[in-house]
Amino acid sequence: MSDGVDLAVTVGVVRLPTPIIAASGTFGYGTEFAGLVDLAAVGAISVKGLSLAPYAGKKAPRLVESPAGMLNAIGLQNIGVDAFLRERLPALHAAGARIVANFWGDSAEEFAACAERLDGQPGIVALELNAASPNRPEWGSILATDPVALGGIVRAVRPRVKLPLWVKLSPNVTDVTATGRAAESEGADALCAINTLKGMAIDAAARRPRLASVTGGLSGPAIKPVALAMVHALARAVRIPVVGLGGIRTGEDVAEFLIAGASAVQVGTASFYDPRAPQRLGRDLGRWCRRHGVAAARELVGTLAT
Repeated sequence: MSDGVDLAVTVGVVRLPTPIIAASGTFGYGTEFAGLVDLAAVGAISVKGLSLAPYAGKKAPRLVESPAGMLNAIGLQNIGVDAFLRERLPALHAAGARIVANFWGDSAEEFAACAERLDGQPGIVALELNAASPNRPEWGSILATDPVALGGIVRAVRPRVKLPLWVKLSPNVTDVTATGRAAESEGADALCAINTLKGMAIDAAARRPRLASVTGGLSGPAIKPVALAMVHALARAVRIPVVGLGGIRTGEDVAEFLIAGASAVQVGTASFYDPRAPQRLGRDLGRWCRRHGVAAARELVGTLAT
């Protein structure tokens, strides 16, 4: 409850005390924020994308500010699934955090094996399949832009896990509903939309790219209109829940995504300048709902008048 408003929502069978989830890659492994944020008060924490083996990521510079957002080319750096389970998950579970375990691989089998290691571990409430990063050139292309490729990965993972399987979608497509339907048809339990838009920045004086990897993923308020449109389209095209993300900074932003059809949201870039954003936004949403006579956040979901 916040300001007398019931903030609890569900994403399929996953119940969250607020609709606000800390987005993967922007909140570390969650443990870095202990003492700053009540981890149990956040709806859930989607941890930094995990792979079977540790990965160092891309060369610096890897972050560049842009108007109304930022570009990142971190490249899915992580400590590896086994180190996460051994060194980070116990503290998260003890703090009462609900964990969405984001994971990736370089083949369908690697995706499945990584998910299998995470499945059923204490505190993990869902698995988030990430084949949508624009910072993995080793894939040859963004896997989640191809409905057939994405469907094949989901098909490989689904029988290996029992936890709800969420699939993160790429906005770098002409029709996001095609990839959304492909993931749904192979057993996805929810869709997360959207990941970052592929972009670049140039140092004109030096005539060089500002990112070592030339291109990166654009996030922040600049992509919010794109994210809202894609969430709305997906919510009308599939029968599974949609988790919305892209440029969320305020309680009203959260309300917009819920109205567009999202069952919950993820906040990412805002955490870079306000580490308490995932907790603050719950309070902000409560105040917004109270001002507008909304008794429960879930009452907003899918109420856009068209």
